[in-house]
Amino acid sequence: MTMGCSQVDDDDLLVHTSSAEARPRNPLQPDHLLDQPASPLTAAARLLSSATAPITVTLFPGDGIGPEIAESVKQVFREAEVPIVWEEHYVGTEIDPKTQSFLTWESLESVRRNKVGLKGPMATPIGKGHRSLNLTLRKELNLFANVRPCYSLPGYKTRYDDVDLITIRENTEGEYSGLEHQNLELLLQGRLNRRNMNVAGIRSEFRASKIELPLFDIGDDPDEWAYTAEWHFSLQQLTPAEKLDAAVVRGVVESLKIITRQASLRVAEYAFHYAKAHGRERVSAIHKANIMQKTDGLFLKCCREVAEKYPEIRYEEVVIDNCCMMLVKNPALFDVLVMPNLYGDIISDLCAGLIGGLGLTPSCNIGEGGIALAEAVHGSAPDIAGKNLANPTALLLSSVSMLRHLELHDKADRIQDAILNTIAEGKFRTADLGGKSSTTDFTRAICDHL
Repeated sequence: MTMGCSQVDDDDLLVHTSSAEARPRNPLQPDHLLDQPASPLTAAARLLSSATAPITVTLFPGDGIGPEIAESVKQVFREAEVPIVWEEHYVGTEIDPKTQSFLTWESLESVRRNKVGLKGPMATPIGKGHRSLNLTLRKELNLFANVRPCYSLPGYKTRYDDVDLITIRENTEGEYSGLEHQNLELLLQGRLNRRNMNVAGIRSEFRASKIELPLFDIGDDPDEWAYTAEWHFSLQQLTPAEKLDAAVVRGVVESLKIITRQASLRVAEYAFHYAKAHGRERVSAIHKANIMQKTDGLFLKCCREVAEKYPEIRYEEVVIDNCCMMLVKNPALFDVLVMPNLYGDIISDLCAGLIGGLGLTPSCNIGEGGIALAEAVHGSAPDIAGKNLANPTALLLSSVSMLRHLELHDKADRIQDAILNTIAEGKFRTADLGGKSSTTDFTRAICDHL
């Protein structure tokens, strides 16, 4: 595949392409952007939508601006007479022992029972804190694929006016498996076990010995000071062999990247099925197999196996860093992109930037057994929470994706058209879109366009 770039590093070469030309795009083509493929995964959803009774949907309003934009969705759905009954769940105030997060087991059971949900933004702790709420949902509900349509919006000018692509991210493993550890802790614990000492004893002896600290800059965190003190004192007590081990692991943290054949085949199959169901012509597997030959190599091997079953879909493999460059230069080169977890997290946000930001980007997580959890992927914006300034577009478009999963296409069409027409008209836009409208005014304008 010729990308028209003047220089590509040796470790960034594309390997295994099967097509050269990029197809022309129509980013305004209706109804093909937000829906999910009609696959066995949506069988339960079809069963739900065929019933005469209203469909029960789990709703997580979320944190920060979440309740405000969730209210916008509920208002638009009422105006459009969508047959939805919301079952609302909020984040708890204590860690649930079953989930190891503030997300309660009852709320997870609600999604399992209803098979479909909508989630506002949830705050994620950085560094120390409880288990990520988003990670909890993905793991516990086995939401294996994150699907994000990315397309240029009519009437909203950005650097590009021809973006029309889909990112499909493996959602359950990779670098986000949560398998991290400090080697130093393992070494220290092993020493304590061998010498029958506890941490309290080491702290006491450290204070008595008055060992000079710090050995390196650790800031003002008292926990870090205490830990470093224990480490430094224990180092004085080590045998020569133990000191050698300590020298190797000092200041080292390890994170394990997990890639499995089962998960890779599953997300690849979904990507190709999606492409076929939506008239897409190309699937690009994004990787770094030239460096991570075993893990990303396995992912590519699985993608190739699945590609052989879809000869009508052109298949190519693109190195992650080269992919980023190509997306910024010419996003029209891509169609459907499938990738492991970390790459998908980065690339999908990059693509959102091409069309105006995360505030305009829908997202839907697909799980086995027909489960679908649509979500807003932007932050909780605590600085504007409660001020009636938030842009509800991302959650609204994600709710459209949810409706298409339920095969309520007429309702989805009406709401999607109303959202896009409101933005294109330009009279009512929130501040992040260059306007001065409040959340409620913007929502009311969408309802008027229905």
